[in-house]
Amino acid sequence: MHVTLFFWNLSFTPSYYKLFLLFLLHIHYHNKRTTAMVGSKNQEIKYISDELQTIFLANLDEAPARRRAREAFKDIQLAIDHCLFRLPSDGVKTKEVYEVNSRGIKIFSKSWLPENSPLKAIICYCHGYADTCTFYFEGVARKLASSGYGVFALDYPGFGLSDGLHGYIPSFENLVNDVIEHFSKIKEQKKYQDVPSFLLGESMGGAIALNIHFKQPTEWNGAALIAPLCKFAEDMIPHWLVKQILIGVAKVLPKTKLVPQKEEVKDNIFRDLNKRKLAPYNVLLYKDKPRLGTALELLKATQELEQRLEEVSLPLLIMHGEADIITDPSASKALYEKAKVKDKKLCLYKDAFHTLLEGEPDETIFHVLGDIISWLDEHSSRKNTYQAP
Repeated sequence: MHVTLFFWNLSFTPSYYKLFLLFLLHIHYHNKRTTAMVGSKNQEIKYISDELQTIFLANLDEAPARRRAREAFKDIQLAIDHCLFRLPSDGVKTKEVYEVNSRGIKIFSKSWLPENSPLKAIICYCHGYADTCTFYFEGVARKLASSGYGVFALDYPGFGLSDGLHGYIPSFENLVNDVIEHFSKIKEQKKYQDVPSFLLGESMGGAIALNIHFKQPTEWNGAALIAPLCKFAEDMIPHWLVKQILIGVAKVLPKTKLVPQKEEVKDNIFRDLNKRKLAPYNVLLYKDKPRLGTALELLKATQELEQRLEEVSLPLLIMHGEADIITDPSASKALYEKAKVKDKKLCLYKDAFHTLLEGEPDETIFHVLGDIISWLDEHSSRKNTYQAP
């Protein structure tokens, strides 16, 4: 779901490297010793057994540990008092699959399909940074499926239940290609070839969805983007010297959890205080400091995306909280203004934070869900009418 703090891609001066390398190596060593506790020590889940508490606090860098955590907590997660999990889920068929992709990475994916109604369209979901498709999105997907849509999602390499070092993106382009490969296999199935297909991207997933569109400009009937990561908010950017140092060190220690984070960030993701207390139940969420290589890849991706907004040519629904300090709402406005497609809609939600579908008051969450479904209903009836300009 959700981005923390990254930095601009500025040139790195070798003299800075010589001056600070020993200091950064010391921090790297310290991080390795304390990584199991970073991010989790300020959060807790009350009233669970010692065994579950041990699993919750465990180092989740590797996929087997994340899979154990999910298995231990999945029933507890679905029982929490969150409006997404109070939605009816009757008539929805779900399926979970592990498959090895063309790069040899075991990928977890899940689908939600309506059992008792005709299929209007398929929706392919791209989750945000640090997140998984197995927690909050479970409630969103059930709502979409009960509205007549087939929903498909995967955990990216390094996130959720898929293989890979937790929170590590060595190549954003490879990540986009992995997602394209997975969704293309779904769309090629005969039973889905005659229905429209849409991308749904949240935060970093919005940037992934747009990059999928650039690589497949006529393959999709539209995209709904929730707080898309087209640009980091200015308040998320550290001092220029820190940026230069981190960029240089990322070339040597890309997996290191070293990117600084502002304390106020965690309080500006979930606006609803009760929902903020439930956030620790997302046990697969990457909670540590961002890895240097990941931060650099996302920074480059946003800079490139900013330069290509005019190329966006598929029908768009853009949604953003006006009080979002994680991804910049002004970038969503720029996307709306610059995208060459005429069929586009921008929804700004007053006082809303970053997590429009997870951390807002119930009425805002249902408002956003309603906007998505209304837009999908309108556009799924336009099968085969969309052509890229």
